[in-house]
Amino acid sequence: MAWVVLFVSAAFETVWATALGASDGFTRPGPTVVFAVTIVLSLGAFGYVLKHIPISTAYAVWTGTGAALTVLWGMATGAEPVTLLRLLFIAGIVGCVVGLKLVPARPAAPRGGRASAGRTLPPDREADSVR
Repeated sequence: MAWVVLFVSAAFETVWATALGASDGFTRPGPTVVFAVTIVLSLGAFGYVLKHIPISTAYAVWTGTGAALTVLWGMATGAEPVTLLRLLFIAGIVGCVVGLKLVPARPAAPRGGRASAGRTLPPDREADSVR
């Protein structure tokens, strides 16, 4: 479930980023309201995700998916040119996101008796991080 919420959150990121650009420095009320609502939804959902997926993976997937969707939206609306190289690089981002989903997340082992600097999940939540 956390992965579904992560992708929905990334879709909201696309909406708020697009609305931010359309708000013209927050001078246009419609896009400004869309920005405000969707950024709260996006970050709220992302906060939920961080309870289940390590932040390093979740943030990379969130930003990569949001960036890819934003560029694809720009291409679909004619605001961005559609070129073979752009599509190839978007496919690369999507491939990396899929790779992060497929690679199991394992907590870092402590080194030299010190606690790991990275965030680890308790054993009961570790299984959620690889779904």
